[in-house]
Amino acid sequence: MTTFWILIASFLLVSLALIWFPHFRQQRMLKAEEAGVRKGTNLELFNERLSVLEKELQEDLLDQPEFDALKKELEISLLQDMKQGDDESLVNSLKPKSIMWPSLMSAVVIGICGYMYSTLGAYKNLDQPMTANDPHAGQTTEQIMSQRVQMMEAQAQSEPENSQLWFNLGHAYISANRYDDAIKAFDKTMDLVGVHAELLGPKATALYYRSNQQMTPAVQALVDQALALDAEDPSTLLLVGMDSFFTADYPKAIDAWQLILDSDRTDVDRGAIMNAIDSAKMRMGSESAMPNDDAHKNVKPNATAKTVTVEVSITPELQAKVASTDMLFIFARSTEGPKVPLAATKISAQTLPVTITLDDSTNMGGNVKLSDAKSVEVIAILSKHGSVRAQAGDIQGTLAMVKVGDTAQLVLDTQVQ
Repeated sequence: MTTFWILIASFLLVSLALIWFPHFRQQRMLKAEEAGVRKGTNLELFNERLSVLEKELQEDLLDQPEFDALKKELEISLLQDMKQGDDESLVNSLKPKSIMWPSLMSAVVIGICGYMYSTLGAYKNLDQPMTANDPHAGQTTEQIMSQRVQMMEAQAQSEPENSQLWFNLGHAYISANRYDDAIKAFDKTMDLVGVHAELLGPKATALYYRSNQQMTPAVQALVDQALALDAEDPSTLLLVGMDSFFTADYPKAIDAWQLILDSDRTDVDRGAIMNAIDSAKMRMGSESAMPNDDAHKNVKPNATAKTVTVEVSITPELQAKVASTDMLFIFARSTEGPKVPLAATKISAQTLPVTITLDDSTNMGGNVKLSDAKSVEVIAILSKHGSVRAQAGDIQGTLAMVKVGDTAQLVLDTQVQ
């Protein structure tokens, strides 16, 4: 924007200089020429009259005193004529001469500059608050993602043979929770370039999320096919590790993620993977695989804290099915983009009803934290098998969206069949 201002200012100054400098120079030349002509004429008349007087003196038509008197009078007259000419030149110089044309040209140049700025500049933004030049200021994450997807869809329609575009669109669909569209986009990519592990992995991930993070036979088939083609495909190994982590199979999760690190690939977030491995190692072989409820049970919410407080209860008809060995898992996952768990804890099911507070201290590992989210989906699973994944006979309840900082009530009201 600064460069644009400089260009307009330079154009305006140069144009005005080209218009007005010749005008002023011409005026000075005309005045000088006019003064020279007047002085030359006066001197010529003076010399002619003086010659006549000298001739009359020689012919004795005038005596010396008369000659001297007439000569003096002639000199006074010359001085008066020259002074009058200078005064008239001064008066004329104070009057504008032929300024219509340069004034008109100046108005045209200024109008052109104004038009350029109104069409190419950003004057309309001068009365708007500065937002660090953020083009998405005032928009929600969903709106930004929706705009991005729409732009990519339009480009894909105009470039249907662009495989890279379809591949990127598939990942955008996953971020927008449009898993069916993501699967179609990856299928389109494979129609264009063939079946490859780096395409099967993302497709399996989309199908995994569509199946509510269940490793269904269809998902497992895609995973097996991808690893058969490339045993070190990062997208597939990330999925295997994530699913193993959720099912408390931490050794398998560590092995999958370690394979990615050992492959020395440069297109992965190695820091996030190492954090995930460290988190799995801390949970491996320990009954405190998730943060214990002692520090988070029955805690009153802080109105300014980045926490989610959940009052968990169970319906009377299902209360009788709770055993002393059952565990209650409560976790929150992002409602924007991939549904990555942000925080989780577990307690004995015998403590129901209970109030649980989730915060960054109950983080699941990695760089994404609960305090970074605006809202989360909260899921509670009363597990009879010791696994965070709901299985037949388990009891669960869900809150579709809870704003971070709020308190909500969650009822365990559904038995998994």
